[in-house]
Amino acid sequence: MGSYRIEIVVIVSLMVLVPNAKGWGKDGHAIVCKIGQGRLSSAAAEAVSKLLPRSAENELASQCSWPDDVRKVIPWSSALHFADTADSVCSYDHTRDCVDQRTGVKNRCVVAAISNYTNQLLQYGTYTQSNYNLTEALLFLSHFIGDIHQPLHCGFVSDLGGNTINVLWYNTTQKLHRVWDDNIIETEFERFDEDFDGLVDAIQKNITEHCSNNDISCPALYASESAEDSCKWAYKDATEGSVLDDEYFLSRYPIVNLRLAQGGVRLAATLNRIFNTKYAAVI
Repeated sequence: MGSYRIEIVVIVSLMVLVPNAKGWGKDGHAIVCKIGQGRLSSAAAEAVSKLLPRSAENELASQCSWPDDVRKVIPWSSALHFADTADSVCSYDHTRDCVDQRTGVKNRCVVAAISNYTNQLLQYGTYTQSNYNLTEALLFLSHFIGDIHQPLHCGFVSDLGGNTINVLWYNTTQKLHRVWDDNIIETEFERFDEDFDGLVDAIQKNITEHCSNNDISCPALYASESAEDSCKWAYKDATEGSVLDDEYFLSRYPIVNLRLAQGGVRLAATLNRIFNTKYAAVI
């Protein structure tokens, strides 16, 4: 697929649209999905509307944390949220890194999950009745595209993507992973909500995505980006017991904004390609 440019949507304005938006946990996923749904083609928007449960009231964002909600009920899905690497390895390699770290089963990671649910959704609208639950496929895909853009979902195996690293976020003890899931955006929203225009100006830019060979999505590329960002931004100066304050926050929140925006734009691009009839016709 050729490269294309899309202006970044305003992350913080979407925090206002998502009730009680706090960060890249439940509400962060809602932000990614709201960005994505707002950029769908007419064909993709119609398909998403038909696949969403009636209770969603045509709001993909309201369902985007469902895969987190069911992790205990569907335990095999837990490994699909991550693609962690060996320590200090700042890139993703599918053969090495796409593995369920608890069971050793290969091809069980967020990269493989995105490819799998993409392929399931390609059965939408075909004459053959799908053997898959395409509503679940839509929700898993939308969630996992959000996950893969959070740098510490492609962090190090030894610390479970920052989940075993305790830091002080200003004056509060937090896991490093939660800092990136929630605290950076919480602080950004609190710090800048009196100056929306200034923040909006600071984060507006163009995003270029390159998916070659007519790929519908490029999850290995997204994982490598996150692995690189985890080394360069998340882990740097954030060892056990570190105090993370303005120096860390002010240099990291632009990265979080970019990854949220990329997640939303790429979710839209993926769904638009899936529900484009020329792709469905291949199945």
